[in-house]
Amino acid sequence: MCKNLAMTHRVAVLAIDEAVGYDLTIPPQVMRAAVDSAGEPLYEVVVCGVDAKPVRMTTGFTALLDHGPEALETADTVIVPGTRSPGPRLLGTLPGDIAAALARVRPDARVMSICTGAFVLGAAGLLDGRPATTHWKFADEFRELYPAVRLDPDVLFVDDGDVLTSAGLGAGVDLCLHVIRTDFGSEAANRAARYCVVPPWREGGQSQFIDRPLPEGGSDGVAPTRAWALRRLHEPLELATLADHASMSVRTFSRHFRAETGLSPGAWLIQQRIRLARRLLETTDLPVDQVAEQSGLGSATSLRQHLRSAIGVSPLAYRKMFRPKSVPASRSVPA
Repeated sequence: MCKNLAMTHRVAVLAIDEAVGYDLTIPPQVMRAAVDSAGEPLYEVVVCGVDAKPVRMTTGFTALLDHGPEALETADTVIVPGTRSPGPRLLGTLPGDIAAALARVRPDARVMSICTGAFVLGAAGLLDGRPATTHWKFADEFRELYPAVRLDPDVLFVDDGDVLTSAGLGAGVDLCLHVIRTDFGSEAANRAARYCVVPPWREGGQSQFIDRPLPEGGSDGVAPTRAWALRRLHEPLELATLADHASMSVRTFSRHFRAETGLSPGAWLIQQRIRLARRLLETTDLPVDQVAEQSGLGSATSLRQHLRSAIGVSPLAYRKMFRPKSVPASRSVPA
């Protein structure tokens, strides 16, 4: 990750005609809410068009933008929200005005899409041979138009280093928070999430949709047990122990847990322990073995394995990224 203390990370959101209005507003809202401990903004976010014309939204209004495609030339990150533009969405082609706008993007810029914005990246050839996702409803159409893309329609977002894609609509919030966390750490992402009044973390590999998101019968389901477990991540938490706390059989508890979270109890525990370990690495000077112990991951070796699997870096490399904290002017993927 390249960092530059003198510059704020510049983000350009490219609005393409027939844009999904909700998608378009996510990056400015969420990323502008990212501030450091002194309250200073970590990102400069602008919304631009492929030209100077107003941009029609799919939700019944037209937006007059403050910036044209020239804003793409100085952006460290370019985000393409969802669109119903017929070329990328229906024909697998990239209209000349969109192609000309994308040609202005710096070679070292990070590129992201939200929802059906992935169709634009696909039409531009930016996803060929890469893993990506889009809204689950349009997965079949995407595969037909862009067979060279390794599409995974079951996840919230995919981070492939310098190209990132999210699933539909609200998953764009998850992707933006993930990027804030990657660039500036969990505390910055948590501050942004609190301001936006949204959950601070949903893993990218989590399912796009959950069959039964609300507990049945007006009960609290397994939520009290999850809260109880979060206070005891440093302890060995066996499945039988969790089920006993919820006053359920192991089979019933596992079924309810997956229905409410989209994850198995074991996968959820690993996710929470990795999250705690990352926070400890960012905010404390604890040795790696103590971080592993306090997060419930057991040993330094186990922590290294889980952290590399989750984000591709070692604990010491992760800690180095965020100490001292600084502002990335452009981002490259850690080795």
